[in-house]
Amino acid sequence: MNAPAASIASPDDASILSPRYRATTIGMVALVALVAFEALAVAAAMPTVAQALDGLRLYAVAFGGALATSVIGMSVAGRLCDQQGPARPLWFGLGFFLAGLIVAGLAPRMGVLVAGRLLQGVGIGAVSVSLYVLVARTFPEALRPKVFAAFSAGWVVPSLIGPSISGLIVQYVGWRWVFLAVPVLALPAALLLVPALRASAQHPRTGVASRPVVRWAIGTALAALLLYLGGQQQGIVAVALMAAALVLLVACARHLLPTGTLRLGRGLPSVIAMRGIAASAFFAAEAFLPLLLQRERHLSPLWAGAALSMGALGWFAGSWMQGHQRRGWTRAHLLQAGAWMMCGGLLLTSLTLQQGVPLLLALAGWSLTGLGMGLIYPSLSVLTLSMSAPHEQGANSSALQLSEGVGVATTLALSGSLFAAFVDGRETLGYLLCFAVTLLLALLATVVARRI
Repeated sequence: MNAPAASIASPDDASILSPRYRATTIGMVALVALVAFEALAVAAAMPTVAQALDGLRLYAVAFGGALATSVIGMSVAGRLCDQQGPARPLWFGLGFFLAGLIVAGLAPRMGVLVAGRLLQGVGIGAVSVSLYVLVARTFPEALRPKVFAAFSAGWVVPSLIGPSISGLIVQYVGWRWVFLAVPVLALPAALLLVPALRASAQHPRTGVASRPVVRWAIGTALAALLLYLGGQQQGIVAVALMAAALVLLVACARHLLPTGTLRLGRGLPSVIAMRGIAASAFFAAEAFLPLLLQRERHLSPLWAGAALSMGALGWFAGSWMQGHQRRGWTRAHLLQAGAWMMCGGLLLTSLTLQQGVPLLLALAGWSLTGLGMGLIYPSLSVLTLSMSAPHEQGANSSALQLSEGVGVATTLALSGSLFAAFVDGRETLGYLLCFAVTLLLALLATVVARRI
């Protein structure tokens, strides 16, 4: 078998947009951007969708379901990538993603739309893992930080314009086209990857997927969905559902993660664990920040959204810095700096609860939080690939993203339950508890960063 393309480099290939890599880079970033746009567009359109289909009771499931089933796509695609290369799982994931979009776009009732969202989740999980493995098989290690910086850009642009475009589509064309327009753009982007996918193909390996991956992935998905649903309940029902979900989650997810991940073992296990810890801190804070700015500081939805955009811009800036820094910082240094930036940023952002604190402090704090995530997120991706043997890149890439999905779902459910307990006039205490959870996670990230 020929040597993988990632092992061969020449002076003419010093850029991810050089002729050799240009089509692959554009195709991958376009797919990342489309997945990001879909996630943000659906969030903006879902209130209209739920009203049109009389499905408010299934509103939460429409979001949590896609996050839960992505675990299945990640796990299965990871093992398939290690067995056969990224081509088949990428097309498998893209097929599920497009089928889910069509089902959701044509849904006559909310239950069918939820089914479409579940299909989308499987597809998104498979596509994301396949792209990571394609990066490892196509690009030399020196270029990978820049590739992941480009991925971050693929997320930032939709975060800035996606909700507005979605609103215009809903208002003037109809909410169904939020789903139905994406397949038209996704297929040309995927076709750009065909040459790289052919070059990354390998002879099937045996024994790679000996564990019952599908069973554990389905169990983890059900546990994540149960946890998400439990977080929407109150009282003893919420406690019972979330306790059962956490037990099932740990029992199943540990079979899909490298040994030692839950114990924060040194090396790769800490890399995988830190992805879940850092992402949980960021996205849990992001979930409550617009609510705080609108309800407590009386900002309009437009300005609250602009504040979130500052975090996205900070993320992009940090991601660009880690891919182009010339100070010779190691990945460990970048991770530690990013974790401390998140601590400082979250602390500044939480001070906005006090009415006398200028709102500009929230913008500065959230930008700093995003800057920290920009240093951390791609660095963990680079480390995962560099610490993985070629036949482990798929499984470890899926574990990295599984850690994020499970961690974010768990943190959102727990912090949501804490906040729900104080919505009867003690919202300030609820906000404080939620930000305390995110700050503790960021502090934990500073500890884990030293174990990598």
